[in-house]
Amino acid sequence: MSTPSNPNPLHGITLQHMIEHLVERYGWDGLGDRITIRCFTHDPSVPSSLKFLRKTPWARAKVESLYMHSVAHPRKSQTTPSPQS
Repeated sequence: MSTPSNPNPLHGITLQHMIEHLVERYGWDGLGDRITIRCFTHDPSVPSSLKFLRKTPWARAKVESLYMHSVAHPRKSQTTPSPQS
């Protein structure tokens, strides 16, 4: 018997994780440029963003879309390669 696949690609990913990932990748300024909502542009913080996004479905949809795009298109690693022995 096979396990049914979940059609929701965001299953198990918290909104807090999405925000922290996007802030790490773009910074608050870059996130505010990409999604122009006040919780990202004026005195941003994770708790205030969570509070707003949980009440505002259209804004949450934008965050989820940007998160999905950022995961699908990861940046090239900027770390230096490890020396080979």
